[in-house]
Amino acid sequence: MNPILPGAPWLIAHRSMLGINRPYKVTLNGQDYVLWQNDRGEIFALNNVCPHMQAPLSDGWICQKRGTITCPFHALEFDGEGRLYQESKQQTQPIAQPLKLIVKRDCIWSYGDCESRMAIPEIVEQIASEYDFVGIAGEKTIQGDFLSTWLINSDFNHQNGTHRELFQIVQNQMTEFAQNGFWYKVKQESIRADNSLGELLLNPVLLTIPKVLKSTVEYFFPSVLVLYAETGVGPFAQVVVQYPQQQNQTKIYELIFAKLKPTWVKLLLRQSMLKAIDVIVEQDTTAIETRYPRQPGKLKLPGEEVMSYAEKLYHEW
Repeated sequence: MNPILPGAPWLIAHRSMLGINRPYKVTLNGQDYVLWQNDRGEIFALNNVCPHMQAPLSDGWICQKRGTITCPFHALEFDGEGRLYQESKQQTQPIAQPLKLIVKRDCIWSYGDCESRMAIPEIVEQIASEYDFVGIAGEKTIQGDFLSTWLINSDFNHQNGTHRELFQIVQNQMTEFAQNGFWYKVKQESIRADNSLGELLLNPVLLTIPKVLKSTVEYFFPSVLVLYAETGVGPFAQVVVQYPQQQNQTKIYELIFAKLKPTWVKLLLRQSMLKAIDVIVEQDTTAIETRYPRQPGKLKLPGEEVMSYAEKLYHEW
């Protein structure tokens, strides 16, 4: 396939997703890669296709002693540069294709096989230095094109429809919209009705969300967006990551950070917070995967200029 937004930086994984000495498969713009992390924290990536008989390397295993990945068909070993290790000898020339990675703190970025057209945004590193990492939620492959998946996160009218049941949002208002090139920012206020006792017991994190939730969403097109909000137990930052896997498949996951006070609150609410994000992503996924093919809209709602701006960035890339 032709790359979607060639030259964009993609946050293809977080270090915690890889584990140690365990193959991890990533699909980016129609190409499969295998990533792995050794016990020294070094991270490697190769084209997932073994150059011998095209076995998927991600179905193999990591040799801890040599730091190589082993093909599941014939136990051929390749190092992180794609060189074959055979009969106690390291070949000098790579025969498996490596993928260039840029590792920033715990974040693993790549331009795929394309030349860079823009710098990697520093925002995730900044958040990681200021907030505590809570965990990863909402990891999913959505059966939808990249633009549709990005646009639902630029749609400030779907909260009181798509997410009404979870958060009891009855009204959502955009109070500010600013933009500068590939960066744009939105401030919003969401008015919530009361959750039932059953909803609160099922998801205790709802107890921390105020009746009027004020939040800011900062976009770094096309790689990540960050939602900042203040809860009753401290601020949190929700980093939404997405990248194109295939023409009509988009990978999404979310890095959740917070400054919860006191510390025991983080331990108490961690699973509930991550579970709520899982539900949000599932609801958005359903909205994308079940709607009919897009046609020109016959009406416009307030705040749709945010989606129009995102579409403009996409089509003018």
